[in-house]
Order: sequence, then structure tokens, then C-alpha cells
Amino acid sequence: MKIAFVGKGGSGKTTLSSLFIRHLAANEAHVIAVDADINQHLPAALGLDDAQAAALPAMGAHLPLIKDYLRGSNPRITSSETMIKTTPPGEGSRLLRVREDNPVFAACARTVRLDDGTVRLMATGPFTESDLGVACYHSKVGAVELCLNHLVDGPDEYVVVDMTAGSDSFASGMFTRFDMTFLVAEPTRKGISVYRQYKEYARDFGVALKVVGNKVQNKDDLDFLRTEVGDDLLVGVGHSDWVRTMEKGRPAPFDRLEADNRMALQALQDAAEDSYEQRDWERYTRQMVHFHLKNAESWGNERTGADLAAQVDPAFVLNEQLAGASAAQPA
Repeated sequence: MKIAFVGKGGSGKTTLSSLFIRHLAANEAHVIAVDADINQHLPAALGLDDAQAAALPAMGAHLPLIKDYLRGSNPRITSSETMIKTTPPGEGSRLLRVREDNPVFAACARTVRLDDGTVRLMATGPFTESDLGVACYHSKVGAVELCLNHLVDGPDEYVVVDMTAGSDSFASGMFTRFDMTFLVAEPTRKGISVYRQYKEYARDFGVALKVVGNKVQNKDDLDFLRTEVGDDLLVGVGHSDWVRTMEKGRPAPFDRLEADNRMALQALQDAAEDSYEQRDWERYTRQMVHFHLKNAESWGNERTGADLAAQVDPAFVLNEQLAGASAAQPA
């Protein structure tokens, strides 16, 4: 299942996403963690030091390889140069699977060993000096969107994405790629404002959204969140001595995380699993096509010099059964 963590800057979404990733690994789940934030803090939150984090390959730098691999033998895509971030898969496209080894993961993912298991970590990569003034960060995040569009996942497989802050997620159709979006909100007016904006934008697309209250100190904080977001409030998370020691670079074993915080993480997993059971693959594919056609008309056709609407395979529906279908995975 695909899960996003969003929220305003400083809300603690990276910390909570890293805790959730650790929780899943401790439960022996198969996990791909993706840092898609312009501020690349997820590697450090998962225990990598500065040198290890800096050595992570940037997905944006491998975009030509990603496109060439995913295109496969799809006859509707004439070249990898005509693929854009929203290009959907079709007959002949190569699909990604959480547990497999493939050239995309070999180039872009690295295995991170945690206390109770391992995860694959991918990162869009930070802004570089050559990007300043000439590039948009969404061009880097496009590599993540393209991979999500071509990824077939099962109920015991997780892709957890630490997203860009605020409402920047709506700069593309990637916000519809998730079975569950956890919006991390502090019990403040500013924290709630991001929730309201996100809720408004996502309303017409059936986005499953739950609020995780963070930095909750007392019952009044929890009551404030419940009053403001209603049934969207899933759980509140308070202070953690474990997190504080981790942020100082001296993490204790993960099984020493406070019991109430472990219960909160389990509530997140339960909510994600419930949402995954309701996934509508036809709608999922239809939304993918919708945003592709929208991007093609807005800028894609002009930039590539091709009619990108022709890339849509009207008979193709992404679904879990394709995980074992060799026809969709040319050699």
C-alpha cells in the first residue's frame, strides 16, 4: 500500500514518517521509504549519518534511466524522451514491485538496516547549485510520481513517502497516488489551516485523509484538534524521550519507544490497511490518466513535441494481478 505523510514545515511529519517506517520494519513488513521533501531529512531520521545521507543517489539524476526502463516495449510511447512525470503504464510497460530487484532500485535505492529489519530508502535529491534560479523542485519529485504510477503493491507491502511541506503536493496528481494520506498537524491555528487547505483540494478526488496530531501536550490540545477536524482526527502523539535521544544522535533500541507512541503507530497501520482494502484500481488508473491528459495539454505536448494523449492505453487497468503477469514485464 502507498502512504503519504504531509503537513506544514516543522509539524514533525518527517519524524512521524520515520517512526512509522521503523514500526513497519519491526512488524516484518516489506517497506520502500521515499524522501520527496525539498529538505532531505528522512535519511537522518532513519539513522544515517551526514556522509551516508550525502551518498544516497538522487532519483532526479536518474530520470532518463527510470523512463527508459519503465517504457519497456510499450508501443504507445515512442521514446523515453516523450515520457513525462504523469505518463501512465500500458501494455508492454515495465512495472515495479516492492520486493523485486530491478535497474531502477539498483540505481536509486539503498538498503538501510534498522533495529528490527531493513527498508529500501530512495530520495529525490536536494536542490543543487546548478538548480538555483532555473529549476523547479517538482521536476525532481516527478521521478517519484512516475515510479508510483508504475508500481504494483500488495497488502503486506508498503511505500511510505515523506512529501513536500504544505499544499505543494498539489502541483501534480501525485496526491491521488496514495491509499492513505496522514496529515501531521500541531494543535494550533496554523497547523489546522494546512489541514483545511489540503481537505479542500483533495475533496473531489476521494483522497483518504487522516489527521495525526503531533506535539499534543494535554487533553485541551486533543480537544482542540477534535473540534477543528472532527472524525478526520486519528490519533494524537505527545512528547517522546526516545525521539529526543534519536535527534541527538544517540538512539535507543526501537523497542524502547514509549508504549502510547507504539499504540499510535499501530493505529496508523490499521487505518492504512483498512483504506487499502477499499482501493479501486479502475479509479486509481482513471485518475492517473486524468492528470496525464491535463499535464499534456498544459505543457507536455509543447515541451516534447508529441501528442501525449496518444500514450494512454484505454484498455489497460493497473491492478494487483499484474504482479505476476510476465506480459506486462518484458525482459
